[in-house]
Amino acid sequence: MKPTYTQNTHFAAKRISLMKAPGLLTTTFISVGLLAANTTHAQEESDAKRWDDALVNAAQQVTLGPRPLFLVNDMSADNDHERELKASLLNCAAEQTQWQRSPLTIGHRGAPLQFPEHTLESYIAGAQGGAGILECDVAFTADEELVCRHSQCDLHYTTNIVETDLAEKCSVPPAFDEENGELVNAADIRCCTSDITLAEFRSLQGTMEGVNTDAATLEEYLSGTPEWRTELYATRGTLMSHADSIALFQQLGVQMTPELKAPEVEMPFTGGSEQAFTQQAYAQKMIDEYKAAGVPPSDVFPQSFNLDDVLYWIEHEPEFGNQAVYLDGRYSDESFDHTNPDTWQPSMQSLVESGVQIIAPPTWMLLETNPDFGNDELERRLQPSLYAQRAREAGLTMIAWTLERSGPLKEGGQWYHSTTDDVIQRDGDKLITLDALVNEVGVIGVFSDWPATVAFYDNCAQRGAP
Repeated sequence: MKPTYTQNTHFAAKRISLMKAPGLLTTTFISVGLLAANTTHAQEESDAKRWDDALVNAAQQVTLGPRPLFLVNDMSADNDHERELKASLLNCAAEQTQWQRSPLTIGHRGAPLQFPEHTLESYIAGAQGGAGILECDVAFTADEELVCRHSQCDLHYTTNIVETDLAEKCSVPPAFDEENGELVNAADIRCCTSDITLAEFRSLQGTMEGVNTDAATLEEYLSGTPEWRTELYATRGTLMSHADSIALFQQLGVQMTPELKAPEVEMPFTGGSEQAFTQQAYAQKMIDEYKAAGVPPSDVFPQSFNLDDVLYWIEHEPEFGNQAVYLDGRYSDESFDHTNPDTWQPSMQSLVESGVQIIAPPTWMLLETNPDFGNDELERRLQPSLYAQRAREAGLTMIAWTLERSGPLKEGGQWYHSTTDDVIQRDGDKLITLDALVNEVGVIGVFSDWPATVAFYDNCAQRGAP
């Protein structure tokens, strides 16, 4: 799926769900005994809390920081709507003294613009930045325990594993020239959660996403953070099991959106038990951990790019499946064209008929440039895509991903804005994009790498911003 950052290339992105709240913009195939045992073990792991209650209490105070105002100041103001929106947001920033959590705002992996993703520190920053929903991407370990990682095989570029003894357990460990000691396989290193146990996973530290795939030393390899991010808060990165995230999110009082990540090992997996770990067992175990923790289904938005996972939840766990989110990654299929409904298999109507209620594509599939912008003072910069129109007509609820994940927009070529980059060319215009997503497309949630940006907009919208 979309671009995971290495210094040269790779990037990653994401997605999910929401609720409608009055006054806000936003609105089996498995062994029961085995599941119960595994769930109990995960619950016991989370019972040994890895954070201070005082830290969580402090994070209840929403503080949005300087970035929202920076973006407002950088906004374009080329028509009446943009001038009115900018003035309203500036006025809100000047007068608002109490900021609230926003159900429109989904903390994508926490707050990874500045904090190591899927860590305690990132989640705390996301909650403090106003996220009403936080995301744990779910992968599994060698002993079939669930952990928060964006990809099953991302440990080499999101943790410090390559500089620990656990590097020897990696699917493709670092290799060095016997004569000069230089790293010789920087582009091929591959370390997966399924290579190690939960206990070993907990011994690692989260790092900012990104590595240098041209590196000749481990130090160079780990120096791949994009320059528009920061290492300022990367000195701490407490990794989280899925059960840890549930306990933390409960204490923070936020809703939860776990994404079942695609396995990167052959399934059924046979690493941690006598009984094979099937895809359905994996999907069920994720839900079982919420049930074991007593989380109401209305507070959980399970998500997957695999439609079969979503349909499984709809059939076998309907209370959770009701809010299951289909992450639309069909853009990677050469036969799919988001501007041509004839290429959409299944169609929007077929998705609805199968029980899907929420669809979440990347932002660029929901918006396009308004061809009349610039010719008429009343015409806005952006308009809903045909994809967005057809989804709405079919009765699907939409979520967009991912705001604040791109590099500086003035440099162009940013994947999340690829259908609008002829008119969205400055960072402040992310707020124009957000405004169009909410008011033109009608999304109920927006994933963001910096939740404060969306929370600021949503708080201000309640005061009457256009």
